Amino acid sequence: MVAQGPGPAARLAVEDRLYAALAVLRVVVTLNFVALTIWRWDNFSRPGWTLVVVLAILLWTVVVQILYSVPSRRTTWLYVADLAVTMAALATTPWLKSENFRATTPGFWVMCVVLAWAIHWNWRGGVVAGAAVSLSDVVVRSAAITQTNYSNIFLLLLGGAVVGYMCQTLQQMSAERAVAERREAIAHERARLARAVHDGVLQVLALVQRRGSESTGDWAELGVLAGEQESALRALIHAQDTWSTSAVTGGAGDEGQPALLVRDLAGALERTVGTRVTVATPGRAVDLPTEVVDTLLGAVGACLDNVRLHVGLDAPAWVLLEDHGDRVVVSVRDEGPGIAAGRLEEARSQGRLGVSSSICGRLDEIGGTATVQTGSWGTEWELSVPRDQ
Repeated sequence: MVAQGPGPAARLAVEDRLYAALAVLRVVVTLNFVALTIWRWDNFSRPGWTLVVVLAILLWTVVVQILYSVPSRRTTWLYVADLAVTMAALATTPWLKSENFRATTPGFWVMCVVLAWAIHWNWRGGVVAGAAVSLSDVVVRSAAITQTNYSNIFLLLLGGAVVGYMCQTLQQMSAERAVAERREAIAHERARLARAVHDGVLQVLALVQRRGSESTGDWAELGVLAGEQESALRALIHAQDTWSTSAVTGGAGDEGQPALLVRDLAGALERTVGTRVTVATPGRAVDLPTEVVDTLLGAVGACLDNVRLHVGLDAPAWVLLEDHGDRVVVSVRDEGPGIAAGRLEEARSQGRLGVSSSICGRLDEIGGTATVQTGSWGTEWELSVPRDQ
């Protein structure tokens, strides 16, 4: 499973910075446009209308500066309108000047819309906007294209493509950096929790196992369960140490993109649920993001804890893993007396949030669902998680 590109947050962060830079550039080229217009005032055959066009360009510059500064206002209509205004400004040139003009009315001001499209739609947007502006520039000229005009068009197209590609690269780098920072934070937290579990819980479980092996009856059974949980915890800590190292060093996916941290849910279930539980899996790896696997294991463990608590330590239980392609479903079933009607609602109203937090709450955090069916035949939990996590 490979990262598919920059996320919305990374893309927006890069766009905000680039639009801030574009705002400064737009001011510079607008001042240059005004200065050149004043300097070449004698070139205009309609001074009155020229003043109207200059004021319209100045007004539109202020408007787009405000609109581009707010991400929610950067709609497709804004980009299309910006391009239309730029092409209209170019179209006024033959009317405001003589037929054999050398420079268009807006001059370098037209580059702003090309860069705006390049930032938003990357190199494709830069090429499209550059081609549209270049075509408008060619259409308004009655004379043949000179080497100077050709150079301007070539630089406009090249600039749109290069800036767009650089924007796309910056967005990808920002996304990769966010993933790397998140992985490192997860690795450190897992290492800290592993040390805490090793120094506390594992020692207690080992002690209970030793004392239980010296006793009989319920204490002996408790010792066996403690031994199973100690083995499962040690295996989990060892696996997490491996994942933490992988998270820091990171493997490379296709096209130089970082591989997402994944784990086989089927193998994890077979290793951690214990020997007294029957596990059925598809017989192949069911890879999911590590956070999703950890959450499902926690929910399954909570379901099995309820079986031991309410049905009995020796009660049989079954775990079934199904991979439906678009979603993964884990079913946990027992043959106990079932849950009394209204029991879950009563527990929730009394503040006992065991089921709500340990099972339903876990699934809510990863966008999944947890449903329960119960009766005299027993209880069955169905934990469903969509694949697009």
